[in-house]
Amino acid sequence: MKEAYLYSRLEDNKVQCNLCSFRCKLADGKIGICGVRKNEGGTLYSMVYSKTIAKAIDPIEKKPLFHFLPSSKSFSIATVGCNFNCLHCQNADISQYPKEHNGAIVGEDYPPERVVEDAINAGCKSIAYTYTEPTIFFEYAIDTARIAKDKGLKNIFITNGYMTKEAIDLMDGLIDAANVDLKAFNDAFYMQICGGARLKPVLDSIEYMKSKGIWVEVTTLVIPTANDDPAEAMQIAEHIYNIDPSIPWHISRFYPAYKFSDVMPTPVEVIKNFRQIGLSMGLKYVYTGNMPGDEGEHTYCPSCGELLIARYGYEILSYTIKDGKCPKCGAKIDIVES
Repeated sequence: MKEAYLYSRLEDNKVQCNLCSFRCKLADGKIGICGVRKNEGGTLYSMVYSKTIAKAIDPIEKKPLFHFLPSSKSFSIATVGCNFNCLHCQNADISQYPKEHNGAIVGEDYPPERVVEDAINAGCKSIAYTYTEPTIFFEYAIDTARIAKDKGLKNIFITNGYMTKEAIDLMDGLIDAANVDLKAFNDAFYMQICGGARLKPVLDSIEYMKSKGIWVEVTTLVIPTANDDPAEAMQIAEHIYNIDPSIPWHISRFYPAYKFSDVMPTPVEVIKNFRQIGLSMGLKYVYTGNMPGDEGEHTYCPSCGELLIARYGYEILSYTIKDGKCPKCGAKIDIVES
């Protein structure tokens, strides 16, 4: 175990974790809502440090990040645990493992130095902290990120955005990009479907990460009867627009998973409509996800409409951006190419 980076000591050997917006107050011997952070004798520890449950070499488009190092490979790692308990989680077997296995912590001993070495040997340009929630394995991610930066690699958080400002301050200069899962635009969804969370901390994180110079993209998984109201799409698009209309918004089709296994897949028309709403609200880059072959996978010039990046799934078929500009009209395209 490793001592946590962000916590306060309280009276009677209690502690308060300041890593995510739940800010758990834990008596001696208690474990946080994430299932992987424990108070032992007035010291808060991460129980998943260097304990990797999943690793893979992914196209960065799978994260999804469409405007950050396109067509590159990202070395992806995760530990067990999550501070959310989403009923529709597609990685519930690892994110909810401690909660569903009497607090058990499993994973391969995989120290930060080896992660970076393997990423370099695999020809990856970045390391992605993903699959579960990277905030809950923050110490492991940050220590790895420091080494990665020294070796010339970028670092990426794929996150639910429920971290504190203190956590984002520690990410500053280390985490280069993030895809934030903006699950809905109402507290009821976060409370009832995500395990007692709230919307505002997620919105605050998107804005604060952007202000810190972290490249931000946003994903919304649209679930039938849960968050598929077009009015909600307008609220999300308006909020993103007010932060920065160049933030890419990924609208993903839901497929049955975990405790939502009896919910139908999202109708294609709903996803297409959400995309059109985003574009009509002034967002420059709005994408459809989990719909291979749809035109919403492509990147178009927001000024002249020229096709700039053609995609099929996670594969790039053509790429015509030159020096960060549209080859037809010369408009600047919001993208990080290297």
